[in-house]
Amino acid sequence: MDLFQLIKDKFDSPAADPASYSPLALAFIGDAVCELVVRSAVIGQGNRQPHKLQRDSARFSNATAQKQMITELLPYLTPEEASVFRRGRNAHPGSTAKHATVGDYHKATGFEAVIGWLYVTGQTERLLNLIHAGWEVVEHGKMHQMDGEASAPASVAEADKTER
Repeated sequence: MDLFQLIKDKFDSPAADPASYSPLALAFIGDAVCELVVRSAVIGQGNRQPHKLQRDSARFSNATAQKQMITELLPYLTPEEASVFRRGRNAHPGSTAKHATVGDYHKATGFEAVIGWLYVTGQTERLLNLIHAGWEVVEHGKMHQMDGEASAPASVAEADKTER
């Protein structure tokens, strides 16, 4: 059973159709999930002072890095994931990041919405594959082939070329 389902069961949360969540609700939970994965990966690299853990995590958990991740990942998204991304990107969060452009912030929100969608639908392996591939983009400037993925479907990349 996936973590989201375990939490819902433990707290007696009512069943909800994942499609009923707004893109900003998906981004809200996606932000937390992404942060948990990044922090887990950082601490897994070895114990160090908390400020160093924070510094290392912050490299991956900011709007600019997430925009960089999603830019490389877009061709690998399924049509459903691409749709969630567009809904998240086009949502109006009512705030912006301090150190990012509005466009970067919107794309980061779309990325977080995709992560949130994968989390609430129990697609943990896919979620981890996307975050890991994004990590490689930030860490090395490029992405190796994603685990278990074939080459990028051009139709998804073409469908998202329309900017806000």
